[in-house]
Amino acid sequence: MIGSSQGVYGGIEAFMMAVAEAAEHWPEFEVKLCFKMVKGASPDENLTTMAAKSCKSVHYVEKGSNELNQLVKWADVIHAQNMPPDIVIPAFFRRKKILLTVHNRKLEEKSLHNLLWSLTIKMADKRWFNSKFVWNTWEPGKKSPNSDSIPTVCNLPTGDVSPEVRKGFLFVGRWIVNKGIEEIIAAYKICNLDPEAWPLTILGDGPIRDKVHQLIKESGIKVILPGFVDNNEKQHIIANSKWLLAPAKTQEDLGLTPIEARSVGVPSIVTRDGGLPEAGGPAALIAEPGNIDDLVKCMKQAVAMTEEEYKQRSFDGKEDLKTFLKPMEFYRTQFQD
Repeated sequence: MIGSSQGVYGGIEAFMMAVAEAAEHWPEFEVKLCFKMVKGASPDENLTTMAAKSCKSVHYVEKGSNELNQLVKWADVIHAQNMPPDIVIPAFFRRKKILLTVHNRKLEEKSLHNLLWSLTIKMADKRWFNSKFVWNTWEPGKKSPNSDSIPTVCNLPTGDVSPEVRKGFLFVGRWIVNKGIEEIIAAYKICNLDPEAWPLTILGDGPIRDKVHQLIKESGIKVILPGFVDNNEKQHIIANSKWLLAPAKTQEDLGLTPIEARSVGVPSIVTRDGGLPEAGGPAALIAEPGNIDDLVKCMKQAVAMTEEEYKQRSFDGKEDLKTFLKPMEFYRTQFQD
């Protein structure tokens, strides 16, 4: 199980750990979890701690390193994230079984990078795109028989909290530009909600930390800021929230947090951005990316919603996951074939 990493815990890392952890319990496999560090990156403590819990054999390697080459040589089956040429090409010529989970949409600009990716993606035995949005950028017309749309999963929250107990709005994610945090702060101020009845929690951390704190201070609103928490605490916070907010404007390839929320019956407000509507499912409220007024409208609709309608959305979103997601046993079967 291998993929590029900037050394921090994110959606791709979470997916890799989840599959590796499941495969550790399949006796027919010996599993190695490998993070290929991008140039200048090193694994932080959160990543190393969580990776160690998911797999006994974890490797942090550099591009083109001897360790990476030895891992490719060792493996019978390689499950790579996206289609890295330095992994796929050596694996192809060594006649390894190559399975790709494609997380990122195809970029339109012409470059050597895109040319190589367009070549290496065709070398795989099977390609699983994490959303129909991503799939359509790589195969806009006729779809290959070896391709499919398989949403990525991680260790999803469990244990529903009664809808009557859930409170407020929640954002979960890295604090980076275009994730919609600025719009959330502006929209929450406009909504002028009781922070006790409808608290706003912004979970996580990241490069725009100072900007986020400054915007909150200038707006005068009360926001709960837990910072970066472990997976168990994150799942607890999600399950106890009334609505998840995911208003990105990044051409999001899928969006993991709306899926996590749906698994415990928490509906989302998402933007019509990339794969987010797919992740949000039939129960989501949808705003236009970057449109604060639209976000305000959705948040006010959520606040005014009757308990009966909310419970129905909660049920519909969770129930739809049964057909939207594949069980982990899917990967076991694919690795064996």
